[in-house]
Amino acid sequence: MNSTRTVIVALFVTSVGLLSESIVRPLGAQEASPVDGKVWDKYVSSLPKDVHPDSGNRLPLLKREDLNDELKKVYEATVSNPNTVAGVRGPNGIRMRSSGLMRSRGRETAYLRYQSTIGRRHVELAILLTARAFDAQFEWTLHELEGLEAGLEQKVIDVVKYNKPVTGLNEKDAALIQLGRETFGKTTVRPETFARALKAFGQETLVEIVALMGQSAATAVLLHTFDQQLPPGQEPLLPIP
Repeated sequence: MNSTRTVIVALFVTSVGLLSESIVRPLGAQEASPVDGKVWDKYVSSLPKDVHPDSGNRLPLLKREDLNDELKKVYEATVSNPNTVAGVRGPNGIRMRSSGLMRSRGRETAYLRYQSTIGRRHVELAILLTARAFDAQFEWTLHELEGLEAGLEQKVIDVVKYNKPVTGLNEKDAALIQLGRETFGKTTVRPETFARALKAFGQETLVEIVALMGQSAATAVLLHTFDQQLPPGQEPLLPIP
């Protein structure tokens, strides 16, 4: 079982509605384990008034029986997918209101994250750069843990988290971080920054990295608008002013 996803991923399931003894189902796990009642009560009391406890955002958690046939298949695939970070409790659960969006987004996500030339380590670094730029707590916290599992060193993560200089990092990491900072933090990417990233990654991979950052930016906007909260018991890992 993926230990990180065991900690961070929750799908709340009961046959008669949400209870304080709701079920936590880690992605990839065959069995569920209960949320501690005190943890759950603290979580619920901390939520903004317009956030649903079951979903952790401003929309109620989708139930399979309420979906059309196409979205039922998407729901089942999402729940059983060992690669998805948050299951239906997160951006996928929000997007699942639109079958067309889920179809198109799902193909692009599968390619960029798992089939592209980027490599998982730099996939996670690109996502973290985007989450840092948008102060996206949910996206950052889940992907910091994913990044560590992908082999991204804590010292590299901390350069992004605390906006430290890239001095001492390997060339690809430094080039990607500088590119991400200028992409989101300035009106333009400097020619020398672009040239450095192009030399480090090549045309195909660079295009895929920028597309991934754009996709992650769309996710950050989605999470902000629907006020997605972290799973109960999960401490935020991104310092936000």
